[in-house]
Amino acid sequence: MPGSTSELGELEDGLLGTSPADADALRRERLLLPRQRVALGASERTPAWQRTYVQQIVAVDAVAAAFAAFVGFFARFNQQPADLTTTPGRAVMACAVLLPVLWVMAMAAFRTYEPRFLGVGSEEFHRVFSAGLAVLALVGTTSWALDLDIARGYVVVAFPIATLLTLVGRYATRKRLHERRAHGEAGQTVVAVGHRAAVASMARQLHRASYHGMRIVGACVPGGPGTPEEDAELTALGIDVIGSLDEVRHATASVDADVVAVTACPELDGPALRRLGWELEATRADLVVAPALTEVIGPRVAIRPVCGLPLLHVERPELTGMRRFAKTTVDRTSAGVSLLLLSPVLLVLALLIRLDSRGPVFFRQERIGKDGKPFTMYKFRSMVTDAEKLLLDLRDATDGNGVLFKMKVDPRITRVGRVMRRYSVDELPQLINVLLGDMSLVGPRPPLQSEVDTYGYDMRRRLLVKPGLTGLWQINGRSDLDWDESVRLDVRYVENWSFTFDFMILWKTAGAVFRGRGAY
Repeated sequence: MPGSTSELGELEDGLLGTSPADADALRRERLLLPRQRVALGASERTPAWQRTYVQQIVAVDAVAAAFAAFVGFFARFNQQPADLTTTPGRAVMACAVLLPVLWVMAMAAFRTYEPRFLGVGSEEFHRVFSAGLAVLALVGTTSWALDLDIARGYVVVAFPIATLLTLVGRYATRKRLHERRAHGEAGQTVVAVGHRAAVASMARQLHRASYHGMRIVGACVPGGPGTPEEDAELTALGIDVIGSLDEVRHATASVDADVVAVTACPELDGPALRRLGWELEATRADLVVAPALTEVIGPRVAIRPVCGLPLLHVERPELTGMRRFAKTTVDRTSAGVSLLLLSPVLLVLALLIRLDSRGPVFFRQERIGKDGKPFTMYKFRSMVTDAEKLLLDLRDATDGNGVLFKMKVDPRITRVGRVMRRYSVDELPQLINVLLGDMSLVGPRPPLQSEVDTYGYDMRRRLLVKPGLTGLWQINGRSDLDWDESVRLDVRYVENWSFTFDFMILWKTAGAVFRGRGAY
């Protein structure tokens, strides 16, 4: 019953460090809220599309495991008839039948069906891969411990195939989800909480990454709705101010939001944020908090409990050391192999450039590399030879981002150059720069000296690593990006570099180049 010794002990948890008045308010509210609210079950809080999506990937996992079991079974008996009366035959048959069930259970145990890991990011795939390794280890260990005669050929074939097919199936399911979100379906409605500028910044980022499926439908800001001038920035983004910081629960219920996103806001300190979390338990909205520390994601951030305080531990970025040396080795080796394999294509492109217009095959330009050191960057020439002179007459017609000159229909580009630019093959000679050690396969965009001259303190973080042949700017719009967004993406890469991050960017680069979006 309320007021019991155990409950009062729980009420004191988390009140240390608050003022007496705040502590009394928290005690009263924690005693009253359980009587006032009706907690929603998981099924009531989960949108219908999300439940359907989870059911789809469970089916994908089961089908992948069943197919792998079928292939493994026949691979085991490919040279002799399957004798199910023998111990090896019965053991392999049991594995084939039980694998789909065991596979789905392993995926559930590794939390690969939790909505927060689905739809975006690499965490889902990482957990799928870990679950596959765990199942392989479990079957191998059980076979050894119980002296079961399970054919090694079956295990070696079935489990890698199951893992691969699961990853491919989930990727295909995710792409279909992204297509639905591009048409305004299967999304989450969001109430953003914080100061107007922070809410507007969040809205712009969510709009740029529409595949996340989050759409802000209202905002709660200090003081609530203001004058048209005060709310002009949010209004221009299609966001109505629907409440103050004290009205978040009511505002969330009024729009039936899926998520309440709290930006860095001094007014919402620890006790206020806890109270908001309790209030939202009576709604179906999840609470997410955007920390003041931005552009630091992934493995660098972890919650570290110290004396009951959940401290945000931020690891140093990996700018030096053995892993950076390994990255350089992989870059230069890959560049050398790629140049060798692509040499026929490069020769054909060089011939087409010479036949199309007068001038050299290569375009050379000084760019700024790691630690601000200049280097000569190589590209296939895609413009006429007097392009720099013609630029003076075209300055006013720029479609660029305020710093870089860009034109969607640039008269200086040659016929062959236009095709090369669309599919980014004019940048293939930069593999020479990667081989020489001036560039990396993945990194920030190589800047001009004129760009570096405009850098502030934050922007100079881009110069801590080698520029890349591709990068986050390549997979997020290329020339369609504004200057601030391109800088933000480059800083994010520097802060969060890892081999997994590089592989993800290289994988997505292929799709971005094929679509040709933002290439001009």
